[in-house]
Amino acid sequence: MATTYFFSDVHLGMRNVKSEKIKERKVLSFLDHVGRTGERLFIVGDLFEFWFEYRTVIPRGHTRILGALSTLRDLGVEVHYIAGNHDFWVRDFLTVELGIPIHVDGLDYTINGKRFYLHHGDGIAKFDKGYRLMKRIFRYKPNIFLYSLLHPDIGIPLAKWVSGVSRNHTDTHGAPPDDRDYREEAQKRFQEGYDYAIFGHLHSPNIQVYGEKTYVSLGDWISHFTYAQFDGRELQLLNWGG
Repeated sequence: MATTYFFSDVHLGMRNVKSEKIKERKVLSFLDHVGRTGERLFIVGDLFEFWFEYRTVIPRGHTRILGALSTLRDLGVEVHYIAGNHDFWVRDFLTVELGIPIHVDGLDYTINGKRFYLHHGDGIAKFDKGYRLMKRIFRYKPNIFLYSLLHPDIGIPLAKWVSGVSRNHTDTHGAPPDDRDYREEAQKRFQEGYDYAIFGHLHSPNIQVYGEKTYVSLGDWISHFTYAQFDGRELQLLNWGG
């Protein structure tokens, strides 16, 4: 069977123009590879540093990536988008314009008889109580409406600034993140019958095999450029060098 791919935490629009162009080239070459070899692609959150859809406006600067995703759909590649903590205001643009379904609270998906639990990973850590409250506030429809009243030239830079503050708050400054809560969550899912538990958010690539079960932290496309692939039998965590 054709390959299934998983990646997360690209954070398009995060850095200066030069750094973003390097990142964009890598992502485009990866998506081209997916188009030639893949059957489906799962984007496990935070493709964008920030994303908010006004009624007639979307953030600028991602045209080539959106075009590459559109090409994947035209080629018949199935693409799913799992919302993360930097893009949980994704609405219906990707679905209506590109045919990419949005999954706000994770996804249960079966491939070749194997059951996958896919979740960005935000809010899983026990110390994330403040974030879980913030997430409820940000998803509260009256608050979304009030934010939409801001002109995009004000609202989008403001949101990017908030995203940067949020990242600095959670940054481990080079130390490996503590993923114990994620591995515990994976064990719970394994007991529920899942074969694979795949998360983003930690920005640290890791794969752990527990008998016939596998836990994966996807890493990121800021410094690691890692992704997972499943050929119908084996799940691997790999580095993209393209």
